[in-house]
Amino acid sequence: MNIHFMIDTFFVALSGVPVTLFVTAVALLIAIPAGFLLALSRVNEIPVIRQITMVYVSFVRGTPIIVQIFITYASVPLILTALFEKYGIQANIYDIHPIWYAFIVFSFSTTAILSEVFRSSLGTVDRGQLEAAQSVGLTSFQAFRRILIPQALVSALPNLATATVNLIKATSLGYAMSLQEITLKAKVAANAGYHYIEAYIDIFLVYLILCSLVEFAFKWYERRASRYKVHHA
Repeated sequence: MNIHFMIDTFFVALSGVPVTLFVTAVALLIAIPAGFLLALSRVNEIPVIRQITMVYVSFVRGTPIIVQIFITYASVPLILTALFEKYGIQANIYDIHPIWYAFIVFSFSTTAILSEVFRSSLGTVDRGQLEAAQSVGLTSFQAFRRILIPQALVSALPNLATATVNLIKATSLGYAMSLQEITLKAKVAANAGYHYIEAYIDIFLVYLILCSLVEFAFKWYERRASRYKVHHA
């Protein structure tokens, strides 16, 4: 065990944290509103959209994310090449930065997961509150924005925290797309001297610290939100 190498590589792996957090943040920014809209389509049983959402969620749940990565990384360039040739656009598809593929894959999978999180949290809110809000002159949109959605988000926080931590861990598969995140940086550093055990321990420690901090932040916010809910009940 090369302790000196392990210490040096720990900081190399740590340098991949900004990329990991950036991909996570972008995926959540896309997935939270999209997942919530899909959840509403299922709760309100909107025809066609509800069935499509169910198939989409089943697909994401039933396939490993590494397979979704390979499909996206292989198919998107082919699709874009065909479109660019059709419309005469001059661009080299293979110059696209891997982070864009990461945005697509992780937003796609996280949206499905969060749609189920929000669907279950919306089920915890008494629908009679919607009728009460409408009876005092609020529109359905205002009732959802001011009354139902804030309550549903508080209920969703524990599952949202779990989904966020799982997303952070899933970004470790970004190495398959040559994404310069935590795992790839550590593995590249290990290649020269074949110090893979040390590199994997560093990867383990970085993800452990990062995910623990995220969990702590969610628990802190959940306590604050729960106090607000109690005071305004």
